Amino acid sequence: DGQFVPWGEAKVHVLSHVLHYGSSVFEGIRAYQTPAGTGVFCLPQHVKRLFRSAKIIRMDIPFTEEQMSQAIIETVAINKLPSCYIRPLAFRGYCQLGVEPRTCPVQVIVAAWEWPAYLGPEALEAGVDVGVSSWRRAAPDTFPANAKVGGHYTNSSLMRMEAATLGYSEAIALDVYGNVSEGSGENIFVVQEGVIYTPQLSASILNGITRACVMTLARELGYTVAETLIPREMLYQADEVFFTGTAAEVTPIRIVDGRAIGNGTRGPITERLQSTYFDQVHGRREQNPEWLTYI
Repeated sequence: DGQFVPWGEAKVHVLSHVLHYGSSVFEGIRAYQTPAGTGVFCLPQHVKRLFRSAKIIRMDIPFTEEQMSQAIIETVAINKLPSCYIRPLAFRGYCQLGVEPRTCPVQVIVAAWEWPAYLGPEALEAGVDVGVSSWRRAAPDTFPANAKVGGHYTNSSLMRMEAATLGYSEAIALDVYGNVSEGSGENIFVVQEGVIYTPQLSASILNGITRACVMTLARELGYTVAETLIPREMLYQADEVFFTGTAAEVTPIRIVDGRAIGNGTRGPITERLQSTYFDQVHGRREQNPEWLTYI
């Protein structure tokens, strides 16, 4: 809300609307150490999506996109973090507890901290074991999947807890029609016979920023990328499958529902995309320099 607050003093009222109804929008952003200093990856894209999410749920953020971007840069700088995860969040604060939220004030925070690979550093090379969840993504007219809203993540939490209970690192959700949607907090790609497939936006997925960047990198490397409906069985037939996301970055999937993908290790296309992605975010690649905003 316009001032820096020590970590332990960042507090909200227990009757804040967001605690009871999930009325928040947020982003996950990473900053990486590069030869030119700390660079925030795809900052303008993340800030724009934050404001677009807020517009969808009729939330007026009391700052401009430029002010939010500056707050993010200053938060990384003041914490002296060469590499970090960044969480901007706008939420409905305390006023009343009716479901209609618009009398509640909109508050904004930005936090930054060190956070290694989301699914574990070893997962980036070895891959992860996942299962298709019994919990589906919501139908398109249930809630807006393209808005990154806090309350939506109850669905993701149910998926992730079920996966952990069954011994998996992560889950894959199907959409209401039974097509592949996404992970609990990641987009998904399937490689078959050299072509890279990913679910289309109508499959109740978040329009991921890392997803878009990986699609761009894949095309720059000469691969064909298709956004399409993906039936569940295509996962089992795939040569490679991998997740993308700000937290997960590019994480290979080695097993789905007990079935080995390819030879059960990180595939060559996934490895090449992963290497190119890390070269990009660490400033070791000449293409797409606008993807990094330096502190």
